[in-house]
Amino acid sequence: MHTINDVASRAGVSIKTVSRVVNREPNVSEDTAQKVLKAIRELRYRPNFSARNLASPRAFLVAVLYDNPSDSYVVSVLEGVLAACEAADFGVLLQPFDAASPRLCDHVHDMLAQRRPSGLVLTPPLCDLASLIAQLDADGTRYVSIAPYDENHGKPFVSIDDARASRDLTEYLLSRGHRRIGFIKADPRHGAASRRLLGYLEALRSNGIAVDERLIATGLLSFESGVECARRLLREPNRPTAIFASNDDMAAGVLHAAHELGLQVPAELSVAGYDDVPIARYVYPSLTTVRQPIRAMAAGAVQCLLESMRPKSGAPAPGDIVRRYDYEIIIRDSVASVP
Repeated sequence: MHTINDVASRAGVSIKTVSRVVNREPNVSEDTAQKVLKAIRELRYRPNFSARNLASPRAFLVAVLYDNPSDSYVVSVLEGVLAACEAADFGVLLQPFDAASPRLCDHVHDMLAQRRPSGLVLTPPLCDLASLIAQLDADGTRYVSIAPYDENHGKPFVSIDDARASRDLTEYLLSRGHRRIGFIKADPRHGAASRRLLGYLEALRSNGIAVDERLIATGLLSFESGVECARRLLREPNRPTAIFASNDDMAAGVLHAAHELGLQVPAELSVAGYDDVPIARYVYPSLTTVRQPIRAMAAGAVQCLLESMRPKSGAPAPGDIVRRYDYEIIIRDSVASVP
């Protein structure tokens, strides 16, 4: 196997210059970088990660912290992180944590001490826990949040406009004649869940429709919680003609509950979800939903993290490293005009 010395010799540069190019550090001219990259390709050089990690106080590793019952969401995040880390020659650690644990901060601290990641990608609800954020800030740990509730925290994050997306989908249901629209909100620990509820409420109020609290249920982002919430909503004396669940797993649970109760979707009940994970296409009828680019957002979170590490003169402050993504309303077979 060729070494970094071979690359430096082939490119006619110093070992330090090769190291800077491999690690994507600044202060290397474009011409020099291209010479080094050409030598790397010709020699099929691969960095020695063990040696590189030993030489650094941090491992070249990005840790993804999550506590989310939706397997599809977690897998989509992981796919995006893996793609971005592979391009940057970083490893990935996928680490579940219990957001409700009183020892959460201790567990995260132990993980950081043992694995020494270069930075963290925080997913909801972990990115919204004040105690955890305070500890990471105090320790100087680099992190990027995906869809945090507090966007004025001064730290890097990626997001979409959840309130506007939720409002747009509710408006679509209203355009099909629905006036009694049930809403299954997510775990209140998730900041994005609060904004999705806000968008639903804004759409109703702007169309002169009184909010009926009996049509709002709280789920836990899981299929099972979607079933339970739908059973309650659909047993109301004046049941909703449509139900909007704030993720696709819960919307799939609504389909299950409707089938239990002998209701045809969408002839007797319209159902909509949020995220556009694979289950939205696989269930029958396929789900109308909000598509948020989860993979792209996760990859963008890694890119923001790496950008925050670069010791570039005039570099943006961490809070200025923000990426906002577009969403799309996906119309499928689970929504029809009100009977």
